[in-house]
Amino acid sequence: MLTAPNSLRGKLTPSAPLAPLVWFKAGGAADWLFEPADADDLCAFLAALDPAVPVMALGLGSNLIVRDGGVPGVVVRLGKAFGKVSSDGDTLTCGGGASGIAVSSAARDAGVAGLEFLRGIPGTVGGFVRMNGGAYGREVADVLVDVTIVTRDGRIETRPASALGYSYRHSKLADGEIVIAARLKGQPGDKAAIQAEMDRIAAAREASQPLRTRTGGSTFKNPHPHKAWELVHNAGCRGLRVGGAEVSEKHSNFLINSHGARAADIEALGELVRAHVLRDSGVALEWEIQRVGRVKP
Repeated sequence: MLTAPNSLRGKLTPSAPLAPLVWFKAGGAADWLFEPADADDLCAFLAALDPAVPVMALGLGSNLIVRDGGVPGVVVRLGKAFGKVSSDGDTLTCGGGASGIAVSSAARDAGVAGLEFLRGIPGTVGGFVRMNGGAYGREVADVLVDVTIVTRDGRIETRPASALGYSYRHSKLADGEIVIAARLKGQPGDKAAIQAEMDRIAAAREASQPLRTRTGGSTFKNPHPHKAWELVHNAGCRGLRVGGAEVSEKHSNFLINSHGARAADIEALGELVRAHVLRDSGVALEWEIQRVGRVKP
């Protein structure tokens, strides 16, 4: 059992199913799911939590495989209180729970250009700040000013972008640290031109990606100078299946849950694709999708 502070105002749920909260619609339950009322509630909860209990943040669940044995410890899900976006000149202050679409739309309304690419990232600020998310030639490292986090022991810290040690789809944020806000900087732009670029990105995603399926976004990192999708395609993996999981026919760097797949099917398919690509091209693909939790016996 967890010992929660008496002042707890958020929702704490034991044995909480996570499959409904992730895009693949597969996987086990969290030992505990905590949905804090606000930043102070989150700080109080983490400060009182046994330091040995693991903590993981969950955004939209778009780039995530939750294994069938579930996630140990506490999964923290940021709700509406963390989804606000405001502007000050060409800088946006974004809650950790705000989606890429919400941020790019707020930037458009404020006449701030340079953040349109966030329209193409299917996740929240917390997720794409942690993973240096990117799309259409840009990434978060290009626009991040600073990030506000709650540490594992319940303290609020603000760190400049330079402290995050960004590289391709990676930051130095520690496990258990939760992004609750970030400031992103663009430049003055024409609202109509910004909307046109957002529309172009949305149309490109619709045309090339299996958006209306149970998927997890881009599966593998692009190994410079190659494109992951091309390596997967050339290895003959398009349409490959394991159980209820399948490599998308539309975009070969996407796995889809097409026939009631277990998380184990999806992960096994990804590993099979990696083996095929390694044999075909000599390139060892790295997972971009995060895989968390326990393997079910």
